[in-house]
Amino acid sequence: MAGTAMDSYFDGLEFSTFYVGGALCGINILNIQEINKHFEITQVPQAPDYIQGILNLRGRIVTIIDLGKKLGLAPVKQTKDNRNIIVSSEDEHIGLLVDAISDVVRAGNTDIEPVPSNIGGVNRKYFQGVLKTEKRLIGILDIDEVLKE
Repeated sequence: MAGTAMDSYFDGLEFSTFYVGGALCGINILNIQEINKHFEITQVPQAPDYIQGILNLRGRIVTIIDLGKKLGLAPVKQTKDNRNIIVSSEDEHIGLLVDAISDVVRAGNTDIEPVPSNIGGVNRKYFQGVLKTEKRLIGILDIDEVLKE
């Protein structure tokens, strides 16, 4: 019973993980408004190529970014597993289109290591660090950097 009480209190970070362009990435769950699969996206003329378009989410206009293209990975292929991760940035809602959602992963504040200098295929500036788990490596996104441009 004591273990249950201890599990309810966690003094660290939690990341929602997802796949994009073959890479496993994570975002601090405190940055996420919601995750949905709403795909009635309207194209935006002359938008950068990583902008999929916009959608109306309960009366709010949300810009949808193909996170694969934005990070310099393969574009997100349309499948039933695709999801939009809705985040807030400067009073605007942005949707990050990803290939598939994975697990929520807990980490201590000291578990995140710097991004390796030899990381291939992605733009390093978009990552805060790397989280090592027993089975895999998770690239932790710097959501503010991703949404800057």
